[in-house]
Amino acid sequence: MPRIACLHTIDSNAAVFDEALRMTGLTGVSLHHTVRADLLSSAERAGRLTPEIAAETVAVLRSLSAEVDAVLLTCSTLGPVVEIAAADAPVPVLRVDAALAAEAVKDGGMVAVLCAVETTVEPTRCLFEAAARSTGAEVTVQVVPQAWEAFRAGDLDRYRALIARAARIAREDGATQVALAQASMAGAAALLPEETRPLTSPAVGLTAAVIASRAG
Repeated sequence: MPRIACLHTIDSNAAVFDEALRMTGLTGVSLHHTVRADLLSSAERAGRLTPEIAAETVAVLRSLSAEVDAVLLTCSTLGPVVEIAAADAPVPVLRVDAALAAEAVKDGGMVAVLCAVETTVEPTRCLFEAAARSTGAEVTVQVVPQAWEAFRAGDLDRYRALIARAARIAREDGATQVALAQASMAGAAALLPEETRPLTSPAVGLTAAVIASRAG
């Protein structure tokens, strides 16, 4: 039974990934959730991922890797630290949005990537542009206005509605694929018609982690 440790920075993301696991149909997988909201809060205050926050995140990821078969970082803002943590970890360490980026750009075209938090924009842009180099996809990354304020206020209905509206507009503006960069945004996809639903990270990220755990 693959054991996957998920490092979250938002409490509600544990339930998001439990539901994603159910929806994927993956069997015999055990998820272990750790929440470190302070890491994202610190990055928001600093306006970026600082070396100090990165070092603390790496330490947490390495600690989690001691007793599982793979570790999945579910926070896009902290994503760049995975490369460091994975270098000497005993099991695969992945960022949830890496699989999302690969899926979003695989057919080329115009890919619109939506974020809710400003601190996510730059690491997301670097990730998606790197993935797009082999496919020729054109990537744009943007923040959904007012979305994070709604999330922080606990108004999840408004949060999802704002994201769904932004995804719809991106399609109308010519995007051939839309991706929701943050795991907390996944619920917005269900508000849109199935044929135009944006890609979300929880299911594809979990699938990648399970595959990596079995390969290891």
